[in-house]
Amino acid sequence: MKKEIQFSLVYRDMWQSSGKYVPRRDQLAKIAPVIIDMGCFDRVETNGGASEQVNLLYGENPNLAVRTFCKPFNEAGIKTHMLDRGLNALRMNPVPADVRQLMYKVKHAQGTNITRIFCGLNDPRNIIPSIKWAKEAGMTAQATMCITYSKVHTAEYYINLAEQLIAGGAEEICLKDMAGIGRPVMLGTIVAAIKEKHPDIIIQYHGHTGPGFSVASMLEVAKAGGDVLDVAMEPLSWGMVHPDVITIQAMLRDAGFLVKDINMKAYMEARSLTQSFIDDFLGYWIDPRNSKMTSLLVGCGLPGGMMGSLMADLKGMHAAINSNLKKRGEAELSEDELLVELFQEVQRIWPMLGTPCLVTPFSQYVKNAALMNLYSRSMGEKDFSRMDPAMWGMILGKSGKLPGTLAPEIIELAKEKGYEFYTDDPQKLYPDVLPQYIKEMEELGWDRGQDDEELFEFAMHDKQYREFKSGIAKEQFNKDLLERMEKAARGGQQVSFISAADKRAILHPNAEPLEATNDGKLLWELNFDESSTLPTHGKLFLTGEVVCYLQTPHGIVPQTAFCNSRIVSIDHEAGDSLAKGDPICWMEKVDMMEEAKIAATEAAKTAKKTVEKVVKAAKDALSEAPQVVEPKASKWKDSMNVIKKEKK
Repeated sequence: MKKEIQFSLVYRDMWQSSGKYVPRRDQLAKIAPVIIDMGCFDRVETNGGASEQVNLLYGENPNLAVRTFCKPFNEAGIKTHMLDRGLNALRMNPVPADVRQLMYKVKHAQGTNITRIFCGLNDPRNIIPSIKWAKEAGMTAQATMCITYSKVHTAEYYINLAEQLIAGGAEEICLKDMAGIGRPVMLGTIVAAIKEKHPDIIIQYHGHTGPGFSVASMLEVAKAGGDVLDVAMEPLSWGMVHPDVITIQAMLRDAGFLVKDINMKAYMEARSLTQSFIDDFLGYWIDPRNSKMTSLLVGCGLPGGMMGSLMADLKGMHAAINSNLKKRGEAELSEDELLVELFQEVQRIWPMLGTPCLVTPFSQYVKNAALMNLYSRSMGEKDFSRMDPAMWGMILGKSGKLPGTLAPEIIELAKEKGYEFYTDDPQKLYPDVLPQYIKEMEELGWDRGQDDEELFEFAMHDKQYREFKSGIAKEQFNKDLLERMEKAARGGQQVSFISAADKRAILHPNAEPLEATNDGKLLWELNFDESSTLPTHGKLFLTGEVVCYLQTPHGIVPQTAFCNSRIVSIDHEAGDSLAKGDPICWMEKVDMMEEAKIAATEAAKTAKKTVEKVVKAAKDALSEAPQVVEPKASKWKDSMNVIKKEKK
């Protein structure tokens, strides 16, 4: 009987290995049924990693996006999974235990079936609590081993780690080969050993294509007993991403495995839709170099998914390093020369820093340390003279136990700075925080959301959530998008040919104008000192509420909101003369959740007024009722009655 190999489409990681952002909620709703129609996927990665953070950054509610994307797969019987950074959950730094616990309740309620729990240090203490919490919430706990290649990370190392994770309750094991540098034979050895002892444990392999090993690795994993392979699809496959499902399906079928057919008509439709999302706005954050493979990654071990940020950092530092070299009379470096030096420096310092797996956030830490070393040298300074607190947190054990040992010079440097090493459970360093966030949401009048999902988002991504709620995130994203569009239009040269109307359409595509109802002079406020202050961007106006006024020959005419909406752009200052039909400002209708909240608030106000009327009517009725007048007491009569009683 042929062994079946299932495919998982890592649609979330496809995007984030190519660029920064992920598709909008409406785009995810379009692509989901087409992915289902392809007929070859048993699993789809729908969320996790940095996807929710970047949703907030471009002004979209990530909770609505996750629910929208998961729902059709849930209905079709396709399992959905997310990426979970263990102690760091969905961010770059450690997360309190109560927020981590809440995450699994929220994600299960939103339609996510499986959580892929990893720790860049492969510290079981950062993974096993999540296994317990995920299972309690009704999710499948997939414990993850971050794969890399070093003197520390041997097949025996991973086989032993798998035993600890399975003993900790893991239902599935994922081999997360984030840089794609896992050697095929070693991966096969690991899978075979796990399957020999735990034949019922599902094993899923995730490998990036950057250095070119991943196709061979997938075949070895399948031959050794693996069950599920992560794949991608055009136009976001290969390069720094993942192998395309078409190639892997053909390879496995030829090798005698049972794999599902691919509906090629649906594949081409999904391909076309994905390209349209790139053309819409997502492509402005995709570095073309991420579509290329490079053997340079074999040595440094950096994950392909961070190449975009690496190249951006490199560009930023290139001019500064060359300026320093020029001042010192040394030869300047080309960008390619600097890239090679950076990779070599990563390779050199990696074992010095305890050989953490180069995956988020530790890949960034090591890369940043290497880059700052190059910068320090260009200034004639010592290595490791510029390391940020997050890097020191990893070194000192505050993120977990390092797989390898620290170099003596790093230990000595820590002592010089007066730092202390930490060996206890890192979770103890981060106390619970949900009560304070609940209190603040109550004070701000913010809804905790369905299944407490808004509370979770606030506690997980505090800064980004505040900026999302205020509208600042949307405004900043739109400005960034406009700048990138303008640069792209002239081959990278900054231009300003886009009209004001076109800019507004780009910045606020869902806004409608509030048009002047009469000819007149614009007044934003009516007051006695003749000043008129513009409303703040994002200010909410309810249907029929006065937004501004027009001073006409026939009097003051109020201009009212045409629906529950927020001001997103203002065309005119106070005192401007307007003709009938001129746009005064642009207003964007609130979303369904805010609409429901407004309706509930208004209903509560109406109910309160009704109660107040009833109470007032009852009081008035009581005040109008005939009063029973009690006879005044007589002290003389009372005293005579006492005397009479005494005589008796």
